Amino acid sequence: MTILSSVRRNQLPRSILLHLLCGLLSPAISIALDEKPPVVRIDPAGFRGSLVIGGGGNFPAEARERFIKLAGGKDAKLVIIPTARDDAALEKRESSLKLWEAAKLASVVLLQVRSRDEANRDAVIAPLKEASGVWFDEGDPLSLAAAYRGTTVEREVAAVLHRGGVVGSMSDAVNILGLRMAVHCGAKAETPMGWDLLAGTVIEPHFIERKRRSRLPDALERHPELFGLGIDEETAVIIRGRTMDVLGAGNLTITLAKSATRPAREIVFKEGEQTDLTRWRLAARARTAPPFPAPQPAEPKVASGSLVIVGGGGLPAEVVTRFVELAGGPESTIVVLPTANPSTPQVAEREGRFLEKAGCKHVVTLPQTTLSDVSSPEFLATLKSAKGIWFGGGRQWRFVDAYADTPAIEAFHDVLQRGGVIGGSSAGATIQGEYLVRGSPQGNAEMMAEGYERGFGFLPGVAIDQHFTQRKRQADLLSVMTAHPQLLGIGLDETTAIIVTGSTAEVMGKHRAHFYNTRMPTAEGAPECVSLESGSRYDLVERKAKP
Repeated sequence: MTILSSVRRNQLPRSILLHLLCGLLSPAISIALDEKPPVVRIDPAGFRGSLVIGGGGNFPAEARERFIKLAGGKDAKLVIIPTARDDAALEKRESSLKLWEAAKLASVVLLQVRSRDEANRDAVIAPLKEASGVWFDEGDPLSLAAAYRGTTVEREVAAVLHRGGVVGSMSDAVNILGLRMAVHCGAKAETPMGWDLLAGTVIEPHFIERKRRSRLPDALERHPELFGLGIDEETAVIIRGRTMDVLGAGNLTITLAKSATRPAREIVFKEGEQTDLTRWRLAARARTAPPFPAPQPAEPKVASGSLVIVGGGGLPAEVVTRFVELAGGPESTIVVLPTANPSTPQVAEREGRFLEKAGCKHVVTLPQTTLSDVSSPEFLATLKSAKGIWFGGGRQWRFVDAYADTPAIEAFHDVLQRGGVIGGSSAGATIQGEYLVRGSPQGNAEMMAEGYERGFGFLPGVAIDQHFTQRKRQADLLSVMTAHPQLLGIGLDETTAIIVTGSTAEVMGKHRAHFYNTRMPTAEGAPECVSLESGSRYDLVERKAKP
């Protein structure tokens, strides 16, 4: 079924529209378009629904097929919004209607209004309430902003995503999908508000072909908390949750603004490659924060309580015994966090079996990862009762996603404050440092991943790596120490641990712990680090072995 509303609109001349939307004529609209949304915790899961964004030129056939599939295939209910097209095209009823009708979907509806008042009427928005997909025809994003920003149409399009549908567009109209639009009002670059369907972004189509590489840095200079997506022609980006897939003949270019301590950055992804939305949102926000790590971080010592930090590859019995002792014995409540290794509940429960075998009678596994769960009174009450916490192995970025910027972090530190112990192996070791290495959601080979550089800081002023000698990671950690010589680097071999009390690290296990102090130049021919066997001790503040 096709519903075609009247396509004639009372559109202002483009020159006046540009001035109006860029806030040069109306203070009220200027405030609305330039308002800064409150800073909120970034949801690591990304967003609900899907976006299909084309950079202009020929829209890739595979992207069109993906759009239809995401909308429900033959059962799709599609709404087309052609408002970005100019008046001449609309007078001729030019739109992508026939193209989408040819796909023989359940319904294809053309939605076009004469005024903003009409955009709030129930009869007009009724198709959006049932839509599983929305397509914006290519054209002027400022026309979309003028017609719909702040109206029920805008809210209902967002609702399509919220219930799992798909929104798509191509060419200049894709600007409207980001939080800010990179447009020009005459010769002046401006960044009026978009619809923020793809939160935290500025989107620039025709990126290479129309020489728009300079427009994203200009926009990000005004809004460094955002990141840019430059999309070439004949290229599309499919975004679901936090995953971004690149299709077509060109590239996707991720752009980050220059900060006080970092240069502007471009990262290019080609056809068939994939990247992570959450990672770049967090990276952009990190660039607006004070420099990290600080030039003079806190001294690496534990004010109260103890840490058990294991390099992975197995837990020596003496290390488990020491952890249980530091937790107050087998009668104490010990919380196990299997978060770094997503798995079934049965597998999660097995994470703490080593403690049960050691005689611990009150082992509680907390696999919850959502903000509501880890902030709940029940979750926090369990942590409050714990004398020990064990962070399991896996990928350390999952710890960040689950707990960063939540009340759980303070609850973890409180365990130490009341004299308890925090332990962990592999990823559960690395997360204990202040600087997080191998934090990238896109692979553990990247040592310094913007947005995922902050560990939980149980041991301040250090960066901890694991599986160290066995996986030949010496050069990896040295690269971090060269970039951040104010930190102390700690590399832990498998089946090896350090027990940290105060500023002393005692080595236990089968192999060695390695301490990198690049704050002082290494003498020619001297080892790059101090490597200590089981039974040795190291002063983390003085950065030297203890007798």
